[in-house]
Amino acid sequence: MHQHRHTTESSQRIGWAFFLNVGFTIIEFIGGWLTNSTAIMADAVHDLGDSLSIGLSWILNKLSIKRANDSYTYGYQRFSLLGALINGIVLIAGSIWVLNEAVPRLSDPQMPNAEGMIGLAIFGVLVNGLAAYKLSQGKSLNERVLNWHLLEDVLGWFAVLIVAIVLMFAEWPILDPILSIGFTLFILINVAKNLIITIRIFLQVTPDEVLRKNIIAELIALEGISKIHHIHLWSLDGENHVLTAHLVLTQAFEPLTQMSIKKAISERLEKYELAHTTIELEYPQEICRDFN
Repeated sequence: MHQHRHTTESSQRIGWAFFLNVGFTIIEFIGGWLTNSTAIMADAVHDLGDSLSIGLSWILNKLSIKRANDSYTYGYQRFSLLGALINGIVLIAGSIWVLNEAVPRLSDPQMPNAEGMIGLAIFGVLVNGLAAYKLSQGKSLNERVLNWHLLEDVLGWFAVLIVAIVLMFAEWPILDPILSIGFTLFILINVAKNLIITIRIFLQVTPDEVLRKNIIAELIALEGISKIHHIHLWSLDGENHVLTAHLVLTQAFEPLTQMSIKKAISERLEKYELAHTTIELEYPQEICRDFN
């Protein structure tokens, strides 16, 4: 129930970000045309890509709420992870596109309408800042990647605001592409880091080595357990982890004793808030079928 509520709240935050971004993208296109600013038009195209990505993430995040069934036995949570992967790729592609547009302007900068840029920049910082604040309250990998979309826009509009103010007093249009390149590279590096994390989760890499070691230590310390093997810790979406393990008993205990051991295992694992756990108890001389 808690997990369902958390996913619903995540979907609401992404929905907020989507509608704010779409609305402002339309304003950007109009403002870019009125101010004759290629920088703003370029940002509008970039925001259009962001809007499509956020919309896709919203759909996938809502889909992830669906309950498990015979086909998706772990549920649909990894659809949210798919959204994070697609968004990371789109944002990296968008950043490369911005760099491709900004670098040539270093040799041929053009003066835009500075007054109009200031008004749009202030509005842009407020709108994208509000959307980024909404998503910053979330902890999912999907929301973290989307937050970089919006953070890029906030930094971009700060750059536009600074350039516009400077252009009010000095004719230095080259500042526009310089700042655009700077914040785009900053975002590109951070999104690449999140994309690597997303890919690792898709490959079912252990999400937290320290967590894995702590769980092993907890289980092996239990009375009646001699050793542990075939322990697998992986993540559904970066937040909800899955654990499977084989525990070897010190002797062939009676059913009631085994039940008390299983209860002790549950109590030890409860604080780790794992989404799914599968623990198999084996007798000392039993041949593990996974070794065959």
